[in-house]
Amino acid sequence: MARKPTIADVARRAGVSRATVSFALNDRPGVAEETKRRILAATQELGWTPSRKARALSLGKAGAFGLVLARDPEQIGADPFFPAFIAGVEAVIGRRGDGLMVHVTTPGQEQGVYRRLAAEQQVDGVLLTDLRRDDPRPALLRELGLPAVVVGQPEWGGGLAAVSLDDEPAYTAAVRHLAELGHRHIAHVEGPQEFLHAHRRRTAWEQTLRELGLPEAPVLPGGFTPEGGAQATRQLLTSAEPPTAIVYGNDLAAMAGLSVAQELGVRVPGQLSLVGYDDAPLTRYSYPPLASARADARGWGEAAARTLDAVVAEGVADHVRLPPAQFVPRASMGPAPRR
Repeated sequence: MARKPTIADVARRAGVSRATVSFALNDRPGVAEETKRRILAATQELGWTPSRKARALSLGKAGAFGLVLARDPEQIGADPFFPAFIAGVEAVIGRRGDGLMVHVTTPGQEQGVYRRLAAEQQVDGVLLTDLRRDDPRPALLRELGLPAVVVGQPEWGGGLAAVSLDDEPAYTAAVRHLAELGHRHIAHVEGPQEFLHAHRRRTAWEQTLRELGLPEAPVLPGGFTPEGGAQATRQLLTSAEPPTAIVYGNDLAAMAGLSVAQELGVRVPGQLSLVGYDDAPLTRYSYPPLASARADARGWGEAAARTLDAVVAEGVADHVRLPPAQFVPRASMGPAPRR
């Protein structure tokens, strides 16, 4: 088996010291352009690339950001938000050869993961998603001295920099549009209420009903999952007084609800109108196409990565407010049926 080339081999081929190779490859000052070109040519001829560990030692950086998710792995894979968000983060840090370290864990083990990331200096900073009520993580990260950015509202982060995207206007617009179509019985299938963003969406639905003078309507847990959305929809549609419209916490639950409605012979939108959230690509190809709310998850990831860059470099960063989510009406919404 052929021996892998080392930085010493590159130095010999280029006729320089190993320190000069390191300085040239890390864009440190003091290395002539001709010498840099010679070193780069040597690395290409030998097929040598620096290890992440060596690069981290030379730069004093881990070369990675962390994302710790206390969710079921199957949920993460199915949820359209996370692939797009991660793609946005990678688009920023991947250009310089850094990476995103994703840890999937449980709430009980979550704090231990952050402590290990900090103690072993595995990441330069972390992105906090799925903020919860009385979330211990902002205080823990300040205690650990680990740079962090909250993906959510600034008031959730206890003083940490935040990148926020307001989802309330889209929920308000959806409920108002349903009311304009004559709906008065608008149910909600909510996400897990320990998540602050799920609670925020439920609150927007409740407040809009009150503002419009509409009667209270049922709210059932959907858990942001297809299983939860299907179960909640079946319960609503088989109740003594089924709703004429349902607003869901996300598209996964809404798509499952659409399937259940079709299974039960409930016409969408003739007898029932449905609205999701996230504007996942498949919503445009369901039958009928699903109304939703468009939040730029990829752009959110890019903004979060740039903000964490600033926190790592300067210790602080300004809060970033992205354009709010936009309500996207589609054919899953129609006039309320006559009863």
